[in-house]
Amino acid sequence: MSDKEKDLLLKARNGDVKAFETIIEDYQKKVFNIALRMIGNHDDASELAQEVFIRIFKSLKNFKGESSLSTWIYRITTNVCLDELRKRKNKNIVSLDEDVKQDDGEIKRQVEDARPTPDVIAEKNEVRRVVKEAILSLPEDQRTVIILRDIQGFSYDEIAKIMNCPEGTVKSRINRSRQILRDRLKPKLELLKGDYVK
Repeated sequence: MSDKEKDLLLKARNGDVKAFETIIEDYQKKVFNIALRMIGNHDDASELAQEVFIRIFKSLKNFKGESSLSTWIYRITTNVCLDELRKRKNKNIVSLDEDVKQDDGEIKRQVEDARPTPDVIAEKNEVRRVVKEAILSLPEDQRTVIILRDIQGFSYDEIAKIMNCPEGTVKSRINRSRQILRDRLKPKLELLKGDYVK
């Protein structure tokens, strides 16, 4: 842990609000991005990022410094997201494609999209959607390692510390996850390519 982190941590533990705000500023973008990739929804990711910093604040006194501050924060982030995903397994999720029921019948759900819609942008968006769905369909442990490694760019060692498991386990999960994604994405992306070439 750097001297700056140690100093911030000590001050934050002693109730220095500015020091805690600095910790938030340093990590909020990365925390939000991890949450967004794991949850797949901007608003939910924003709420979970807030939950992460509430947990960090409550747990500051228990942090022993056995890992770096960043590793500890990202471990809390992945745990908060995994907790949310487990809660959601038992909840009904409303699809944007589902009609809205009203007293006098049903109407199509409308979602405004202000972006331009040329073919190239449409294709990129569809590819992103397909890839995102494929990542979200992975089991939790595989999804987490793919997000941490391939999207957030953490090293194997950092991921092992964040997930509290051996580096070899991380590597095998990443390899397995990438193979599953390749198998799932190849036919879909070939089909998409064909649609946009026509």
